[in-house]
Amino acid sequence: MRKSSIKYEQVNEEVMRALADIIRNEVKDPRVPEVTSVLSVEVTPDLSNCNAYISVFGDEEVANEAIKGLNSASGYIRSQLARTLNLRHTPELRFCLDRSIAYGVDMMSRIDEVIGKDDEARKKRGDLE
Repeated sequence: MRKSSIKYEQVNEEVMRALADIIRNEVKDPRVPEVTSVLSVEVTPDLSNCNAYISVFGDEEVANEAIKGLNSASGYIRSQLARTLNLRHTPELRFCLDRSIAYGVDMMSRIDEVIGKDDEARKKRGDLE
């Protein structure tokens, strides 16, 4: 299976959908908060490994604990994934923290701050009324 094939993309989507459902409904680890999202999944073409990129609502400590909880429950999650999906091999799971949403929020707040300062400068000059 090539990385650019439609089948490869479908496998990634199905694994992502199933992982999100398993994490939301079946993982009972207290380190994993309810607001945990699977942003993307990369399954190797031979289905041996899977990197799941996770976003967690909360600070850095909560996010790191959630990743530890998911990695410790990866055997259970993998068995549930095998029950859910009809794949020849169920990949080994590795959960990674995705900080792109937090980065985007930080960038938006910085942009808003710069726009606010620019508007204040225009008001002082009399350009904006």
